[in-house]
Amino acid sequence: MLLHNSFLGWILIGLVAGVLGKMIMPGKDPGGFIVTILIGIAGALLAGYLSPMIGLHIEAGWQSYAAATVGAVVLLALYRLVMARRVR
Repeated sequence: MLLHNSFLGWILIGLVAGVLGKMIMPGKDPGGFIVTILIGIAGALLAGYLSPMIGLHIEAGWQSYAAATVGAVVLLALYRLVMARRVR
């Protein structure tokens, strides 16, 4: 099994996606950098799980990183939304 299709592969890609997600969406996040990295990992795993279900075939390389980064940005935006409402 190729690394990009494995659970461990998506976790490693998620680390990078978390950093990229933070660069795309800068600002102060509740929980800090570690939480952002964990959200990146969750976004990558979500992208790896959902992409075949919606008919996307993700090849190794930039497609894996792009899907993981999109997942990280979406989850980071949702996290900020939930935490902003919680603070009020």
